[in-house]
Amino acid sequence: MRETIHLASQRRETLVDITAEVRAVVQRSGIADGLVAVYAQGATAAIMVQENWDDSVQTDVIDLLARLIPRGVWRHDAQDGNGDAHLKAGLVGPSETIPLIGGTLGLSTWQNIFFCEFDGPRRDRRAIVTVLADAGA
Repeated sequence: MRETIHLASQRRETLVDITAEVRAVVQRSGIADGLVAVYAQGATAAIMVQENWDDSVQTDVIDLLARLIPRGVWRHDAQDGNGDAHLKAGLVGPSETIPLIGGTLGLSTWQNIFFCEFDGPRRDRRAIVTVLADAGA
């Protein structure tokens, strides 16, 4: 089963919590056990599983990536000024796979799924959610 989550980003760089939307896709799938793959469409976006309790962790992720990969110093910037966004997306990665156990995402108490925006704001970002059933299920 596959669905697309549509979202808008409000800042150039931000982590958008999409856990509730992914849970809703899982519920609609009717699948109890298997895997949930979440994939960010777009070369300047990524998916990350990260702490959900304290927003400072999300801010720290953005700050760390800004220090590691600064703006305005990359060859690709001559094309459209977003060389850093491409590198950040590549470093974080476009997808995460989460186990589905008894109809529940196998996240810990402190984990959520975040869409990582590195080149916003954007009106229509997309995350593809694929729910796969265990072969024996």
